[in-house]
Amino acid sequence: MPPFLAVYAQRKMLALLLLGFSSGLPAVLVGATLQAWLTGAGIDIRTIGYLGLIALPYAAKPLWAPLIDRFSLPFSGRRRGWLFATQVGLALALWWLSACDPTRGLTGFVVAAIIVAVVSATHDIVVDAYRADILSDEEAGAGVAGYVLGFRLAMVLAGWLPLALSVDAPWPVVYQVMTVFLAVGMLGTLLAPEPAEPADPPRGFYAVVVLPFVAFGERRGMRGTVAVLAFVMLFKLGDQLLGSVTMPFLLREMAFAPEVVGRLRSGLGLLATIAGLLVGGAVLARIGINRSLWIFGVLQAGSNLAYWVLARVGPDPTWLAGVIVTENFCGGLATVAFLGFLLRQCDARFSATQFALLSGLMMLGQILLAARAGEHVVNLGWPGFFLLTIAAAVPGLLLLPFFAPWGAKQQVPVQA
Repeated sequence: MPPFLAVYAQRKMLALLLLGFSSGLPAVLVGATLQAWLTGAGIDIRTIGYLGLIALPYAAKPLWAPLIDRFSLPFSGRRRGWLFATQVGLALALWWLSACDPTRGLTGFVVAAIIVAVVSATHDIVVDAYRADILSDEEAGAGVAGYVLGFRLAMVLAGWLPLALSVDAPWPVVYQVMTVFLAVGMLGTLLAPEPAEPADPPRGFYAVVVLPFVAFGERRGMRGTVAVLAFVMLFKLGDQLLGSVTMPFLLREMAFAPEVVGRLRSGLGLLATIAGLLVGGAVLARIGINRSLWIFGVLQAGSNLAYWVLARVGPDPTWLAGVIVTENFCGGLATVAFLGFLLRQCDARFSATQFALLSGLMMLGQILLAARAGEHVVNLGWPGFFLLTIAAAVPGLLLLPFFAPWGAKQQVPVQA
């Protein structure tokens, strides 16, 4: 085996692939696939947009992430115990959601979806902490690529199979079928080696709740901390704003058949994602994370232009295929660079809390601003909305010179 591939032969890499799958599956089932369910149930576009607030628990992760750093469950180890517990909780919560019907009242449906999001967000806290704890600096790139590939595979499956099944089966049955796939993550937990226990894990209120945030700020100074946190919130905003109403656009406005959308997303979308991850990893290793953030960030923003073209051209299957390839390839590039950047921001003592802070801020930008996506569509029309998503990516890119200058391969901390 070539030396550069040997890192992928480790058991931890397969475990991260499977754990990435278990993180991606519920995220889509309370995101784009839930949009498809609500669209089929006749829920209006404004309501679907506001129901994006169901994802708020993903942004609120820092509120309970310190508990993951502080406490261990009495089985399977500090990280693996929480992995098992959250995966079982996800199965129960998704089964509950499958028993709900949005046409008979949205309240119970929304409550069940929020519970899924809370348990899913907790599972993500543990997976992110596990990844930060188990990977050395030399393994970080391979570990991120494996995790992202697993996450994307789950996104493809959860975006295609439910749409295909919904043609002949009711949505509650569809969600029951998808619950079975959570077994993939459980297999990943069985394979995952437990990271070494910290010599001095945080104990006491200050060390558990306050110190992770203090240490994060002290490392960069005030200006650097503000710049990094703002960048994390804004970098993927345009992409996230687009994703909040993608399904209504394709299924209702363009009137593509659900099985056509699902088939293209699972086929071409998967191939484009894998290509994006492989190319992104290779380019990042060659030019460094700073330049990768610049190049991939611009491509990620520019890829939204493909949706603007589709809105102008109309429901052309060829253009739809091009849109899906462009979106997934550029998304794979940007995700590798962005996750690599996030890993470098975390202190090993507080990996669960600090990564939850960063990933929660990323989600916060999406949730608060994307909740009004339906309103923007009504006011601007679809072509105008897609141009808005491109503009939404610009503020994040403008922050790059402060801590990721083009001329340096490594990040330059900004001090107060």
